[in-house]
Amino acid sequence: MPLTAADLTAIRLTLELACVSTLILLLLGTPVAWWLARTRSWLKGPIGALVALPLVLPPTVIGFYLLVTLGPNGPIGQLTDALGWRRLPFSFAGLVVGSVFYSLPFVVQPLQNAFEAIGKRPLEAAATLRASPLDAFFSVVLPLARPGFVTAAILGFAHTVGEFGVVLMIGGNIPGQTRVVSVQIFDHVEALEYAQAHWLAGGMVVFSFFVLLALYSTRRTRAAWS
Repeated sequence: MPLTAADLTAIRLTLELACVSTLILLLLGTPVAWWLARTRSWLKGPIGALVALPLVLPPTVIGFYLLVTLGPNGPIGQLTDALGWRRLPFSFAGLVVGSVFYSLPFVVQPLQNAFEAIGKRPLEAAATLRASPLDAFFSVVLPLARPGFVTAAILGFAHTVGEFGVVLMIGGNIPGQTRVVSVQIFDHVEALEYAQAHWLAGGMVVFSFFVLLALYSTRRTRAAWS
């Protein structure tokens, strides 16, 4: 049985969510990972643990507290109401917020490892050439950490595509707005539409396989060049 129009809409929405979330994750995760890789502050442990929380917390717990925080009685919800903005729960923007928080460790940790592997010597060499810290970061650190950025982007994108608990809690199940592929599969199973569920679930299996294949290929290429 071919994919329905609702299935295609869910796929499109999922890809849009993954692309937007991955871009934001890289923008937010890069300075966080750089700070964690370089700092000697006592805050490194608590902040590192906070970033890694989604690795151990059930997605429904994260989704619940995000829903409370972003809701009308939460601090962010009250702020958006005061500014006259649309409330984030049960919207695409809310999905993005939940996805960024839930996938943050999958981006920060590869970047942190890449930054730590560079060491201090390249930056010291750049400093002797009178390069500013910002110039050294863009001209030295970013090229050397490129494999880490590739890994972070792949993991962040794939993890966002595979989300279920967080997106269901924060976004609900609104067709064309918050119903992503994982929720669409759940709906098919609830309706005993196993053939259509197989099409989407099988696509997710194939997608996950090629994501892991690309990730391992990247690591193998990096090992061959090192």
